[in-house]
Formats: sequence, C-alpha cells, structure tokens
Amino acid sequence: MDWGTDLWDQYDIIDKHTQSGLELVEKYVKFVKERTEIEQNYAKQLRNLTKKYNPKRGCKEEQECRFSNHQSFLDILNEMNDYAGQRELIAENMMMNICIELTKYLQELKMERKTHLTEAKKSQQSLESTYKQLDSSKKRFEREWREADKAAQYAEKTDQDINATKADVEKAKQQANMRTHIAEECKNDYAAQLQKYNKEQSQFYFSDMPLIFNKLQDMDERRVRKLAQGYVLFSDTERHVMPIIGKCLEGVTKAGTNVNERNDSIALIEQYKSGFERPGDLDFEDYSQGINRASSDSSLGTLGTPKGPLELLSKNRSKPFWLFSKKSKPTVTEDFGHLPPEQRRKRLQQKLDDIGKELQKEVDQSEALEKMKDVYEKNPQMGDPASLSPQINQTAQNMERLRLELSKYESWVTEAGRRGDSMLRRDTLPEDALSYGSHSNNNEPYSPDGTHSEEGTPDPSQPIYAEFDDDFEEEEELVAPIGQCTAMYNFPGASEGTITMQEGEVLSVVEEDKGDGWTRVRRANGNEGYIPTSYVSISLSK
Repeated sequence: MDWGTDLWDQYDIIDKHTQSGLELVEKYVKFVKERTEIEQNYAKQLRNLTKKYNPKRGCKEEQECRFSNHQSFLDILNEMNDYAGQRELIAENMMMNICIELTKYLQELKMERKTHLTEAKKSQQSLESTYKQLDSSKKRFEREWREADKAAQYAEKTDQDINATKADVEKAKQQANMRTHIAEECKNDYAAQLQKYNKEQSQFYFSDMPLIFNKLQDMDERRVRKLAQGYVLFSDTERHVMPIIGKCLEGVTKAGTNVNERNDSIALIEQYKSGFERPGDLDFEDYSQGINRASSDSSLGTLGTPKGPLELLSKNRSKPFWLFSKKSKPTVTEDFGHLPPEQRRKRLQQKLDDIGKELQKEVDQSEALEKMKDVYEKNPQMGDPASLSPQINQTAQNMERLRLELSKYESWVTEAGRRGDSMLRRDTLPEDALSYGSHSNNNEPYSPDGTHSEEGTPDPSQPIYAEFDDDFEEEEELVAPIGQCTAMYNFPGASEGTITMQEGEVLSVVEEDKGDGWTRVRRANGNEGYIPTSYVSISLSK
C-alpha cells in the first residue's frame, strides 16, 4: 500500500499530514533544548553548592580535614562536583546529537517537501491549462456547427424560394458549404484537444501525482525514522553516563564507610595532647603556726616541665588550675616554647624535617653546579666556569645557614626529648620519692631508688618507655599500621619496651617518631615495641 495508489485523491490530507510531521520535529527539538537548559542549570547549581561548602585555603575547616568525617565530607563534595560534570555532559550530548542534528535534518525535509509540492502544482496547472484549451475548442466547435446548420437551412430555403434568383441560390449554397467546412475543422480540433487532455489527465492521475505522493510518503517515513532515533538518543545519552554517575554515587557511599570514629578520636589526641601531668594535691598551709605562706607546687613542677600555656605552669603556682578557665593567647616563640611538651616536640621535629629537606635540595644543587663547572672547565666552548661562581657561593651560604638552623633545632629537639622523658619516668617514681621531691628546694629529678640523677640522663636499669607495656595491655584493638619500615642494621632490643630487629626485616609502623628518636613498630605475629628511628628506612602510607 502506498499513498500514490490509495490516497490519489487526498492531496490536501497529505499536505496537512506532512506539515504536521515537520511541526512535531520542531516541537521535539524545542523540548530537548529546554531539557538541556534544565540539566545545565542543575549542574550549575550543584557546582555552586559544592563551591559554597568547600573550605577555603588556610581556613579552620581545611585544617580539620585530617579527621575522617571531615575528609569524607570533602570527598562527597568532590563526587558531587564530578556528578555535576556528568549532567553537563548529558546536556552537551543532547544538544549536539539531537537538537543540532534534527534541526539540520528538518531544514532538508522542508526543502524536499517544498520541491515535491511545487512539482504537484506544476502538473496541476499544466492539466488545467490543457482543459481550458479543450473547453475553448469545444465551445468553438459548438458555435461553428450552429452557424453551419443555419447556413444550410438558409441555402435550402433560398433554393425553394421561387422569387430568388439563381445567383442568390448559389451564394447561399457557397455560404453553407463554407460554414460546414469550418465546423468540420472545429470538430477535428475539438477531437484532438480532447485526446490530448485525456492523455495528460491519465498521465496526471496515474503517473505524475502517484510518483509525487510516493516521494512525500518516503520523505515522511524517513522523518519518522529519524525522529524515532532522536527518541532513543534521549535515553541513550543519559544511559551512557550512568556508569560514571554510578561511580560518583559509589564514591559517596565509600566516603561514608571510610569514616572511622576511633581514628578521629586518636587524631584529635595526637594533635592536641599536651603531655602535661594532672595537677597534684595542694599542701596544707598552717597559718596558726606562723609559717610563711608556701607555694603549693604540683607534681609537674618537681620534674622540670617546660613552660607552657597552662595556668598551672605560671609563676603564681599557688593558684589552682581550672580546666575550663579562659587562657590568654601565648606569645609565639621560635623554639615553640609556648606549646605543651608533646606538641612542642612534634612541631620541632616537623621543622627539623623541613630544614633537612631544604638542605638536601641545596646540597643537590651544589653538586649539580660543581659538575657543570667541571664540564665548562673541560669544554670551554660550552660556557664560562666563572659565570657559575655567584650561584655556587650563594648555594654555599644557604647550606651554611641551613646547617646552623638544623643544629639549633636539633638542640631544641634534644631538650624537648629530655623533658618529655623525665615526665614519662615520673610514673615509675615511688610515692615517697615524689613526696620528698615536692618539698625540696631544688627541682632535680630523682631516680627510682631515690638518689639524685642528672637531668636528661636516664637510668640504664630503667625501661626506655615505662608506660608502653601498660598501653599494650590496655589496648583492646590493634592500631592500624600507618606504613612500613625496613631494618638497615641489627638491633638487640635489650631494653624493656623495645623489640629485636634483624637487618633486612620488614616491620609495620604503628606510631611515628615523636622527636625522641624511637619509632613504634609491629611484627606480623602481633608483637609490638620500639626501635631506633635511625636504624630503619621508613615508608609511610599516603
């Protein structure tokens, strides 16, 4: 079935149907454009939202990203930003593959439809023109035949008239013959025009118009097929990015599962642990005996604890330490003396590491300059060795300055380590030794047997870290390793709290060096202990 055969007489219907089909394509293109605008606005709003909640550089929120719940929120913001990018990709692909393609195809269909309709009109006009000629020849034939009939009747009447002369009769007969001849010519012309019209009419209805209608049918079917492809692309465009969107959503889920409340608590402790001891009991001041008001030193004062921001360590030690009291902002010093012992050791060690890295860069640069100078001396055409002297001198000055800073910070780290060790050893002192020390006039630390010992010199019989065994016994869950280390030397591990180590052995790092020269590690069998940091090569997980 085709339009040319079954709809040969429905030109107006075909005209309206094809026009309606083109309007549907335009409507669908407009629909997809509005959809792309929605996607673009949605993506823009998502990007603005993630930008709004992303912490700015250097702000307090960025510093808190070391906690897993804060980091997971940043991961969610990043995933949502990627999700917004996928929505933009959907809008872009819909615009390119549907809107632009269909709009271009629509223009081609309009031109094709116009061409077919123009051909139909031309065929119609040609047939109408032939029909007018036929009608004209028919009317002329009718008129001339009547005139011939009248002339024949007049000639017959003249011939029967007894009063008519012979010349009148001949004239009437000649006139009748002439009219009859003209009528015959008009009849032949009418017959020829009729034959021509019938032929063109047959050509019009059985060939020309069916061919045009079939072309319009083919055009309309191609339009429908192209539009159907646009419908499919509408869903395929989004389906193609669904795997990536799924990964974004999986990233959000992973961010939620990565939150570890225990590790966050440990991170907070590591960041803000002061290292101070809790205040001891205040001594009774008996004014009735006329004794001068004495200073009530806490247990912290007996061990030579460095000055910190706590009011407990201020000059006026008679005042009790209030946990929730407002503390004045301490003055920042180069040796971080304003910080609590634990934080001071960490900051000094961090500064020491930074200086070491900077010094290594200068050393590498110095070696490179020396090599370049040697090359210039051997090959003068490559450059002047003297031109490198300013850089070499500047690098040497930088190295000297960094070495001085390194030495200075190493001394501060050693000092902080000695003070931290004295505080750790306090837990091992007998109760009577602590009591005695609190009333003595000097603040020299005491060894476990109650005798004086030099500050910072540990008793060989004493464990390196006395409290670590208790920590191991009290921990119900093993701390997750933060990296691995490889032993470069053998270590006997004779002191309590340490662990033996063989050269080449790989151990898990549980706790970094806090500036005291010891790193806490764990074997595969679960045994934990401390080893010298300088004896191993450490690789921390990122």
